[in-house]
Amino acid sequence: MGVEEKDIDDLPKNAANYTALTPLVFLQRAALVHPDRTSIIHGSNRYTWLQTYQRCRRLASALAKRSVTFGSTVAVIAPNVPAMYEAHFGVPMAGAVLNAVNIRLNAQTIAFLLGHSASAVIMVDQEYFSLAEEALKILAEKSKGYFRPPLLIVIADKTCDSKLLQHALSKGAMEYEKFLETGDPNFAWKPPQDEWQSIALGYTSGTTASPKGVVLHHRGAYLMALSNPVIWGMKEGAVYLWTLPMFHCNGWCFAWSLAAICGTSVCLRQVTAKAVYSAIANLGVTHFCAAPVVLNTIVNAPKEETILPLPRVVHVMTAGAAPPPSLLSAMSQRGFRVTHTYGLSETYGPSTICVWKPEWDLLPPENQARLNARQGVPYVALEGLDVVNTSNMMPVPADGTTVGEIVFRGNVVMKGYLKNPKANQEAFANGYFHSGDLAVKHPDGYIEIKDRSKDIIISGGENISSVEVENILYQHPAILEVSVVARPDERWGESPCAFVTLKGEAEKSNQQRLAEDIMNFSRSKMPAYWVPKSVVFGPLPKTATGKIQKHLLRAKAKEMGPVKKSRL
Repeated sequence: MGVEEKDIDDLPKNAANYTALTPLVFLQRAALVHPDRTSIIHGSNRYTWLQTYQRCRRLASALAKRSVTFGSTVAVIAPNVPAMYEAHFGVPMAGAVLNAVNIRLNAQTIAFLLGHSASAVIMVDQEYFSLAEEALKILAEKSKGYFRPPLLIVIADKTCDSKLLQHALSKGAMEYEKFLETGDPNFAWKPPQDEWQSIALGYTSGTTASPKGVVLHHRGAYLMALSNPVIWGMKEGAVYLWTLPMFHCNGWCFAWSLAAICGTSVCLRQVTAKAVYSAIANLGVTHFCAAPVVLNTIVNAPKEETILPLPRVVHVMTAGAAPPPSLLSAMSQRGFRVTHTYGLSETYGPSTICVWKPEWDLLPPENQARLNARQGVPYVALEGLDVVNTSNMMPVPADGTTVGEIVFRGNVVMKGYLKNPKANQEAFANGYFHSGDLAVKHPDGYIEIKDRSKDIIISGGENISSVEVENILYQHPAILEVSVVARPDERWGESPCAFVTLKGEAEKSNQQRLAEDIMNFSRSKMPAYWVPKSVVFGPLPKTATGKIQKHLLRAKAKEMGPVKKSRL
């Protein structure tokens, strides 16, 4: 029997001292404090915080008038445009749940998401209208007569081909600005009564199975929105560039964070190195987030696309895959200060951070980059993070070598997967959320990912971390991108196979000689059994979220047949 937790009083919660946590209040406050400050820049369009608040209230009102409220889902299929930002507030202000859909998915997958989430409204950018149309057609065919077409709203963008907008309107879609006009700019929206109420639904990039719908609540979104600027040292009024899609874990909750700090959002329809450097030079950008693949583009951009030196230190948060140390040092040489974080859709985006320590300033750059490539420690808002032995749930020793699974517990862990009790049971087994990522814990308590459980290569009974082999290969001057997977091996059972995308000038080299050079380079840098026995050149297959599809590479390596015994 546990000890009953008594208090010194019996004072109850009441309407004056207790209210549900929701990030929606940040927008109301931003409009009050800085009504005339720029909230959003998109090309030549600019909005103030007061205008953004009014537009979000109009959106909420227009949805509520059409009975889209508590219990409804609104899907948004759009790149980083103002309407996508507004949906992060307007949709939940109506009581509904936002489903920000990845624009890189195919029509089949989008049809699955729209059906599974029972989206009552689809807001779609004009460029992606035909994709939504195709998805709805697939959904209608599958529904066999039970299909209720959702309300279709098309988001116009004057930088796009007007024919696309005309096509959407001819199909009965309502233009977004016209839809807003039907709403009241002074709509009396109400925060949820219960902070456990869902605010957003996001689908995992199910590379091998049907995507799972991750449900997030107002409480977690509020806590993560405040945690972001605290852990990143983001000041009031920061200028944030939207390189990270808002459909990735709700832009890692920064849509809500920016309202909390009354910052400015700079929207980018398409992310190019040129656009990033230009926004930094001309729009005062101080912060942006990006996956390592985007940082790679920024570092390897041709001279004519860059504007260097940077006018100020630009803070970059990266997550989504472990950044190779070589990439981290290349970014810092150019004046970017990179913060490395880690998390999942299921933890509201990044929820661990590699906190930089002042004593690291004195270390050689290679050591700094190696320390900064670790996944680190919990965010302020995350209560529980550990690396455990899954057979007994005991924490692994902090020795930097014993591998276990990363598990999470706390307020910034999802409610669960929508309509998927089996997956929830597995994900929440033993009172923790299981990430499926394998890691070690260092003596300083920082964690470091060694692999996804399915990506470990077992060669002659020895475990090889594909991430570690990749980190070393990234130091090779000719390699732009690399992914290492297991290939069947007659002698060792499995051995590493490296799939490599070369930098521009290296593509013209003799590939046979280059493959040998990469293997020799590997031999000088890593244990013999880690050295890739085969190197394959070409572009790497990626998911719609830009993650390398290792399962396709594993299948390709398997098709190549086993490495013959004669090769050491």
